[in-house]
Amino acid sequence: MIDRYSRQKQFKPIGDAGQKKISEKHVLMVGCGALGSANAEMLVRAGIGKLTIIDRDYVEYSNLQRQTLFTEQDCLDQIPKAVAAKNRLHAINSMVKIDAYVMDATSESLFPLLDNVDLIMDATDNFDIRLTLNDLTHKMNIPWIMGSCVGSTGMSYTILPNETPCLQCLLDITPAMNATCDSVGIISPAVQMVAAHQTTEALKLFVEDTEALRTKLVTFDLWNNQYQMINVARAKKDTCPTCGNEPSYPHLNYEFQTKSEVLCGRNTVQIRSNRAYEIETLAGRLQTVGPVKTNPYLVSVEYKGYRIVFFRDGRALIHGTNSKEIAKTIYYQLVG
Repeated sequence: MIDRYSRQKQFKPIGDAGQKKISEKHVLMVGCGALGSANAEMLVRAGIGKLTIIDRDYVEYSNLQRQTLFTEQDCLDQIPKAVAAKNRLHAINSMVKIDAYVMDATSESLFPLLDNVDLIMDATDNFDIRLTLNDLTHKMNIPWIMGSCVGSTGMSYTILPNETPCLQCLLDITPAMNATCDSVGIISPAVQMVAAHQTTEALKLFVEDTEALRTKLVTFDLWNNQYQMINVARAKKDTCPTCGNEPSYPHLNYEFQTKSEVLCGRNTVQIRSNRAYEIETLAGRLQTVGPVKTNPYLVSVEYKGYRIVFFRDGRALIHGTNSKEIAKTIYYQLVG
């Protein structure tokens, strides 16, 4: 029988020994949209031992431009992304064990899935869950690889608990990317570039080639021909609540989590974030999404048949649904 991994094993940093290590690894993929699809396919083709996928959404036509595991039939059947991905990945490599969970990623839902996980791959669409991942991975001492992309830009960073600065440290020195694919769009090459960085770092970790790991934050803008490697080593702080000397893991605590509740009799869900909104900035960005109204206290936008109202204090009302899951999906599509 022809060895399906022969070309990969011919690559000297991997070889036979490295391939065996790869085959023993378990990856948790949080999110299975654009980045999740690209990373999952490369990892499964590389021959990892097990892949666990978690995603709350189902396949839509607007996904097909960049989410490489899905088909038009998946859209017609409204197949959950985690399930559609598992089916396609099994057809690619039946030797990889794949578990799929159709649910929201929270500290409570993720914690039971962390047993024997060697690496967590960030393929999420918002910073709330990334900060939860940041705390979880440090508490459980599991490496994770951050990735995000929008428009023609992207970024990635490999986070090793007890060694590198964590995401909380980075947010203190770099601004968060508040734009979303729904507000400014995205081109598929940006997705593939981020995924290439993420999966390459994963392979380095699997074969224990720590000297080859990229220690810098990578950012790029493909359309404007920009590529930057940022040395963030000095960002690590002893006082960081996640990776410092006395960690408290704040984003695992209830008061730091984004909360949602159905407003009785109003066909509305309220979402409360722990961050305030800059109304003027948000109003300008939402102009590309739909009709916007604003006053000194709030901004509202019509989007996909829903009316979403953002208040300065971090609250948002999603009018037109009683489903917390739908409301959270709409919310993250707009605010990232």
